[in-house]
Amino acid sequence: MMEAMEKSEALMKKHRVKNLGSWGVPNEHMSFEVYEAPTLDDFEKLGMEPAILALGEFETMEIKPASSSEEMAQMLKHAR
Repeated sequence: MMEAMEKSEALMKKHRVKNLGSWGVPNEHMSFEVYEAPTLDDFEKLGMEPAILALGEFETMEIKPASSSEEMAQMLKHAR
């Protein structure tokens, strides 16, 4: 876990991913993190880094891609 914490800034920069915020619920061993990445592929490549993969031994992760309201409107406009 310490390795991931130490390397996370450099790895995020390498994969062009930005952490927009992190919040923790200590008594539930739960955290919420919001990231921004140019593509889902860039975010997935970050997640495949050995230091990040090792976090899976300590915590369960659930990733939910999300879009802004503006992005959703554009997708709906093009889906017609």
